[in-house]
Amino acid sequence: MTPEREQSHMQRALAEAAAAAGRGEVPVGAVLAGPDGAVLTVAGNRTRELNDPTAHAEILVIRAACASLGVERLTGCDLYVTLEPCPMCAAAISFARIRRLYYAASDPKGGGVEHGPRIFSQPTCHHAPEIYSGLGETEASGMLRNFFQGRR
Repeated sequence: MTPEREQSHMQRALAEAAAAAGRGEVPVGAVLAGPDGAVLTVAGNRTRELNDPTAHAEILVIRAACASLGVERLTGCDLYVTLEPCPMCAAAISFARIRRLYYAASDPKGGGVEHGPRIFSQPTCHHAPEIYSGLGETEASGMLRNFFQGRR
């Protein structure tokens, strides 16, 4: 994967996060790329819109890609997300056998990768992706900060 492609995929995830904020959702966006680097699917959070607490951006792209490809595992695929995945999403990433996880902003309060339960470090975790954090961090953090300041 080239740095330009990684940057492009994260920019697309950030655009999905901005669209989610426009819908009143927590601004998190995700892009799932196939083994060749081509975008398979994109999504932003839709928990409020769908009245579904599991409708996180990561879960939505995993579901869509699996349905589109007719598979239950996304071996060789890479996930780009604007916020450190929560424990639920981290577990789904493991079950889907995602190859690489790129995330922008850390989430000390609700994260499940480098914070909280650290899902991929647990002995019960059957698959851990390669993890790259900080790509697009400034923009993602700013978007989240602005969203929550507007709610207070």
